[in-house]
Amino acid sequence: MTSTSDKDLFALLGKFEKQQKMPPVESWNPTREGEIDILINNKGEWYHEGGYFKRQDLARMFASILRKDGTDYFLVTPAEKLKIHVEDVPFSAVLMKEEEGELSFITSLGDEVKVSAEHPLEFRKTETSPEGSADFIPYVMIRNNLWAKLNQSTYYELINLAQETEAGYIVRSKDYEIKIPV
Repeated sequence: MTSTSDKDLFALLGKFEKQQKMPPVESWNPTREGEIDILINNKGEWYHEGGYFKRQDLARMFASILRKDGTDYFLVTPAEKLKIHVEDVPFSAVLMKEEEGELSFITSLGDEVKVSAEHPLEFRKTETSPEGSADFIPYVMIRNNLWAKLNQSTYYELINLAQETEAGYIVRSKDYEIKIPV
């Protein structure tokens, strides 16, 4: 059974979706806090109580109220703040397109961002292997310090756009330039 507050929340989120805006979770400061058994694995897949979210629209709805405070992730509504577990980052960038020198990425939940100072692309060093080598994995900021890790095929598409310069390899998105670490 759906409570009145649940109906109000769905109505509120529906209003933002119709306006193609994200809910203002950064300005919501609920007094009630708790924890919910939701996991986002290192591929950006959502699980509740061990079961995979089969309905992606439900994962999209929850992603719209996701907020990072410090190193923790929360689902936030005007009335409640629930901590969830995220293995790496909450999103996975699964598609890339390049148009007129501008790069954009699309996540598995349908968010699309254009790489810029507002949506930076960065390479993060993975843990060092036993042989002493390390890999660098690209991430792009989706919104409000919520990041997406590029999946493998998207990573290869990005690397194919790399240009060699005197300073090393770089990728450009309009005037935004990213150095690829080696």
